[in-house]
Amino acid sequence: MKKIIICGAGEVGKHAAEVLSCEGHAVSVIDVAAARLALVEESLDVRSIRGSSCHPETLKEASVASADLLIAATNHDEFNLLSAALGKRMGAGRVVARIHHRTYIDSTLMDYGKEFSIDHLICPEQLTSQAITGKLEDPGVMAIERFAQNKIEMHRYTVDTVSKAIGTKLSELKLPSEVRLAVVNRDGHYFTPGGETTLLADDVVTLIGESKHFTLVRHLFSPRKSSNNSVAIMGATSMTEWLSEDLKRRDFAIRVFEKNRARAIDFSERFPHLTVLDSDPTDPIEFKEEHLDEATAFIAVSDDDEHNILGALQAKQLGARLTAAVIHMPTYLPLLENLGVDWPLSPRIVAAKELLKLVDDSSVRRLANLAPNVADVYEVGPVREGEAVDKLLKDIFLPKGSFVAAIQRGGEVHVPGANNNIIRNDILVVIGPTDVEPELRRLFIQQ
Repeated sequence: MKKIIICGAGEVGKHAAEVLSCEGHAVSVIDVAAARLALVEESLDVRSIRGSSCHPETLKEASVASADLLIAATNHDEFNLLSAALGKRMGAGRVVARIHHRTYIDSTLMDYGKEFSIDHLICPEQLTSQAITGKLEDPGVMAIERFAQNKIEMHRYTVDTVSKAIGTKLSELKLPSEVRLAVVNRDGHYFTPGGETTLLADDVVTLIGESKHFTLVRHLFSPRKSSNNSVAIMGATSMTEWLSEDLKRRDFAIRVFEKNRARAIDFSERFPHLTVLDSDPTDPIEFKEEHLDEATAFIAVSDDDEHNILGALQAKQLGARLTAAVIHMPTYLPLLENLGVDWPLSPRIVAAKELLKLVDDSSVRRLANLAPNVADVYEVGPVREGEAVDKLLKDIFLPKGSFVAAIQRGGEVHVPGANNNIIRNDILVVIGPTDVEPELRRLFIQQ
């Protein structure tokens, strides 16, 4: 059990408190609004403290000096940065700041995390945008997970019947050296492939490697590609800003629909590379006139959950091929999945999953399951005094079916080769069997 302080009882803070308290942690919530604290107290077994997390006396009342983790999750980026910095200075073990403005993520001019001694910056909008963009960029992919500061990804594909990979030995498959094929699912049977393994149509393959190389990988397994590369986004919001930047880098043509004229004008002035229309795409006439049924995807990201639901459902009924709806109230998600929206997403849930990863500070952490009873993804480290420290990978006897998929050293992440070594304070992403934790701990952590 860890002692966790959450600054802010809004949507993200309340959801984080719910998830973390249900995990058995001792959670304290700080907020200036008595009404928001009352809602938290009614539904959760947490301690509430009224006050500003930007004030040292409030943090002291919350016993910040003995806190294992402080999460600053108010609606104001600057408050979160200051609260996290104060918490770190006053003795919190680790601190996390929730932000949404791109300025604080872009470290070109200033690395805010480093300058303010903040361990992690989390942006729910950025994480959600990455999930949507990954799907759009790689429509043949069945699942995407990200590790090691989002620089390592896991993709899962069904081998298309027209794929050139069919009948080819893995040793002859032209995969980038930075990407490994980890697991094959053939008719429900999971196995770890070898160099002599040949792929069949409809095999489901799981790959892991550096994010930037998957643009080359997907054509091997899902070569079919739509000739249309346009996206319609409903709502000019902060989420739209993240999406527009991510999609622009991938050469998507973007149209933004915003029914509030003043907001549409402001957005078009700030983002001149976008086509911004002050209209409502939930109007069937507008939908037809703009030929939105021909777009690659229709993405609803307005600030109104109900409007997003209506927009995505109506777009689907009117012929949109792919639809996404960003929902701030997670209780709506099962409804959308049952009604046929392709990608219902909640920034709160995305952020909470990221926070759960950060709470687990054990030396060997299971991050994801690749195949039932066959392989998992582990994060190992920081490396300490295990018997594999200061050795080359080719000289390390890893458990059968295991390999080091990535090494994080300082702020850099790379996929290692056989002649790379493991040194103290490295953080490793390892693929291995489901029972491999003790062996990884012996190799990389213990003497």
